[in-house]
Amino acid sequence: MKDLTVIILTFNEEPHIKRCINSMRSIASKIFVVDSFSTDHTVETARSFGADVVQRNWRNYADQFQWAIENCGAQSAWLMRIDADEYLEQEAQNELQKLLAQVPNEVDGIYINRKVFFEGQWIRHGGFYPQTLLRVWRVGKGRIERRWMDEHIILSPGAKTLTLKGHLIDDNLKGITFWVNKHNSYASREMVDLLSRKYFFIDADNGIKQMDDSQAKRKRIIKEQVYSRLPLGLRAFLYFVYRYLFLFGFLDGKKGFLWHFIQGFWYRLLVDIKIMEIEERSQGDVARMRQILRDEHGVAL
Repeated sequence: MKDLTVIILTFNEEPHIKRCINSMRSIASKIFVVDSFSTDHTVETARSFGADVVQRNWRNYADQFQWAIENCGAQSAWLMRIDADEYLEQEAQNELQKLLAQVPNEVDGIYINRKVFFEGQWIRHGGFYPQTLLRVWRVGKGRIERRWMDEHIILSPGAKTLTLKGHLIDDNLKGITFWVNKHNSYASREMVDLLSRKYFFIDADNGIKQMDDSQAKRKRIIKEQVYSRLPLGLRAFLYFVYRYLFLFGFLDGKKGFLWHFIQGFWYRLLVDIKIMEIEERSQGDVARMRQILRDEHGVAL
């Protein structure tokens, strides 16, 4: 018996959506797609492969996903989060199907190890494998963090969890131009969270810190207590060196260097440049910051 509702958020995901849905069809009782008015064939393709599709205007990921949790109409005991450019390996499909049929009543969440691919290569080093993410949880037991970037599913403190042996694959097929544009948008979103730690213009969601020990919790604490306190610009360089040398990112070869450099240095430096620019232009005035974020970054707080 299938006892899982899967939620996928989409916008122009035609190259990915068939692959994603196909990896879930054998184990999901319902696949719920919330589309942000795609202009390609995402909606038609998703419906043709059995997904229930609704369209809703986009604000940010956390807002869209929490709406999906509350409005997916799940009749199952479990929910799952998966991005359109991700899919479950066959081993993980089989394992999850068996696990959900016999999971102990006290378990509220299931972690899955993610493999990240870049230009067709699995990134195995630099702290990128394994990435252990909470992706499956009991209906009514989880919510998504209220953040503009790096959102995680939050369970109640003390909730028990399990971890799959199989893998979730993150493999974007759209090419480097799309990747750069996407990460430019991500940089604006991450800028919001980092600026707010200093100027307090949005309420902080500390749910991840109240959960039991997890990879996401440890990373968040390091980011907020160490990384965010380092000088702008310098921290991006130090993070790249740490990842590439001390976490053996160089073992990922030529494509691995490109990944670690643009994701670990260029992207982080772009966040810092945006922070420096908005602080200089606003002179620390929060109202002016909000205006710049709205008018130039599409971030309406």
